[in-house]
Formats: sequence, C-alpha cells, structure tokens
Amino acid sequence: MFTVYVLKSLNSGKHYVGFTENMQRRLREHNAGKSKFTSGHLPWKIIYTEEVTDRILAREREKYLKTAAGKKFLSHKINSGGSLPD
Repeated sequence: MFTVYVLKSLNSGKHYVGFTENMQRRLREHNAGKSKFTSGHLPWKIIYTEEVTDRILAREREKYLKTAAGKKFLSHKINSGGSLPD
C-alpha cells in the first residue's frame, strides 16, 4: 500500500506532492531537510493523503495532483475552493 500525500510548509505556505510506503518516516525526512526542495521551506505538515494499492498508481496520482486539474481538485478538497500555490 502506498500513500500519495500533500504537504504544506508552515513557513512559506508552499505545497509539495509526493508518495511513499511509510508516511510518518517520509514526513520526518522532509522535516529533517533530507529532500532538496522541501529543505528550504521547513517545517512541513500533512494536509491531504490518499491510499493506493501499488507504486504505478501512486506515481500516476502524484503526477495528476501536480497538474492544473489536480491542483483544482486539491483546492476544493483542502480549502473549499481556494487556490494552491505552485
């Protein structure tokens, strides 16, 4: 089982989309500065997750959530129609 997730920077308000098999470990890695993009926007919190059955589906869903249509979907899910920054 994989988790597709969206993080929000508590510092800059930026969003990050990814997927993992271990959400708590991955969040610790992001907050420890072990990811290039996320290290510049610490700290992070989880604002959205989806469970999917395999890596291929997780990657497809991650890619979708990074598109304009995916950002629109997330904005409706997360903050009732507000927009997600890039």
